[in-house]
Amino acid sequence: MRLNIVCIPGDGIGPEIVSEAKKVLNRVAEKFGHEMVFTDILMGGASIDVHGVPLTDEAIATAKAADAVLMGSIGGDTNTSPWYQLPPEKRPEAGLLKIRKALNLFANLRPAVLYEELAAACPLKEEISAAGFDILIMRELTGGLYFGERKTVEENGVRKAIDTLTYDENEIRRIAIKGFDIARKRKKKLTSVDKANVLDSSRLWRAVVNEVAKEYPDVKVEHMLVDNCAMQLVKDPAQFDVVLTENMFGDILSDEASMVTGSIGMLASASLNDTKFGLYEPSHGSAPDIAGKDLANPIATILSASMMLRYSFDLDQEADAIDAAVKKVLQDGYRTGDIMSEGCKKVGCKEMGGLITERI
Repeated sequence: MRLNIVCIPGDGIGPEIVSEAKKVLNRVAEKFGHEMVFTDILMGGASIDVHGVPLTDEAIATAKAADAVLMGSIGGDTNTSPWYQLPPEKRPEAGLLKIRKALNLFANLRPAVLYEELAAACPLKEEISAAGFDILIMRELTGGLYFGERKTVEENGVRKAIDTLTYDENEIRRIAIKGFDIARKRKKKLTSVDKANVLDSSRLWRAVVNEVAKEYPDVKVEHMLVDNCAMQLVKDPAQFDVVLTENMFGDILSDEASMVTGSIGMLASASLNDTKFGLYEPSHGSAPDIAGKDLANPIATILSASMMLRYSFDLDQEADAIDAAVKKVLQDGYRTGDIMSEGCKKVGCKEMGGLITERI
């Protein structure tokens, strides 16, 4: 198979971690008889430096013509970088919102997996972490509060800010269908998270999820209020499989779930549209303080590449090979600095990528 992949190295550690993911993907292509075609585009600060904007229309067109997009990280130090002296719509992260909207990436998938080899890094009590967990949080990505009308006005000498949260049933239905489809491939359990005791948007969310659930009688569905879900993630994360929720709730819960694993450098993510197309990226940031020092952990980006093979190309065997290679490297005791523990061997970004590549 010929895989046409657009890469966005981005800023900070982005170029380093994307380079290692490419190395792993090329090894997969060699082993399984595929052809990888990589095309790099600029986004974020790297694009601002060259083009004056965080994402050009030409870059979007290149991304749209690809089969999938693999991204590193976007942004820099908000206190010192000149990028953050620009208006908000011209800062690096504005490129993320623009590409999500342009590519219609409405479904964000963020796994939170506690690897047995890294259980000691989990901040939860041992009796909780001992059960392990493998959660997939599905966040609606292009609607809700972040994309609603907003304004700040002054009334009677008092400043007032207004943010509008809007969802229609079609936006909810399409993310629900994605959620149930993926739950069907996993443990056949879906937890829909909302605030239906307060918000009209959540009441509509719950109603539409229940309608979609009728088409998936083999998937167990439950509803949970967002505040309870936040508590349950630290009390009993093993109860969850697929967690389906709206944009802002998903933003908060996925960050919480990532830290429960104790190793954000291990966590991949995917953003999908209504075809097989997706954008794949690590959940962590650009870490400008360690950029260019060969200290970054490339595993989250490599696991994002695995998700790309699985969801955009239906290459489950190849994705399994990457996942197994990552697990084997951890079993063999190799660690980057962010996941280092006593008795293990510390390695840099390039060596970690090389070790995983060798085990494909």
